[in-house]
Amino acid sequence: MQQPVAWRTRLRGAARQLGTDRGAAVAEWTLVAALLTLLLLAVLQVSFAMHVRTTLVDAAAEGARAAGLSGASNTDGRIRTSELIHTALSDQYADHIEVTRTDHIVTVTVRSPLPLLGLVGIPNGIEVSAHAPVE
Repeated sequence: MQQPVAWRTRLRGAARQLGTDRGAAVAEWTLVAALLTLLLLAVLQVSFAMHVRTTLVDAAAEGARAAGLSGASNTDGRIRTSELIHTALSDQYADHIEVTRTDHIVTVTVRSPLPLLGLVGIPNGIEVSAHAPVE
C-alpha cells in the first residue's frame, strides 16, 4: 500500500528540521548568559569582600595611630576605629574591636563578618590587626 504524497512530504520536512541548527542560538545564549551572570555576581561579591577587608585594615590602622598618640588611651583607639567602620560599612562590622597596648606598641584587632552573599556572611570571618608605636 502506498502512502499519500502529502504524508511523505511532511515526514521529509520534519526530518530536515531535526537536522538543522535552527533555534539553537536562543538556547545557547540562555545557557551562556546564565553562566556569565553567575560569574559577574561572583566577581562582584569577591570585590565587595575585599572592599570590606581593606576598609577594616584602614580603620584599624587609624585607630592604632589614635591610641598611640601621647596622652591617648585604648578607648580613643577603639572609638576612632568604630567611627570609621560605621562611616564606611554597616554597624555589624564594628562589634568586635580589641585594643592592646605594650610599652612601645599599640595593636588594634578587628573581627567582623566575611560577606558571602551581599552583607550576609560568616560571623568573625575576617580578622585584621594594625600596629602603631606609642609616643
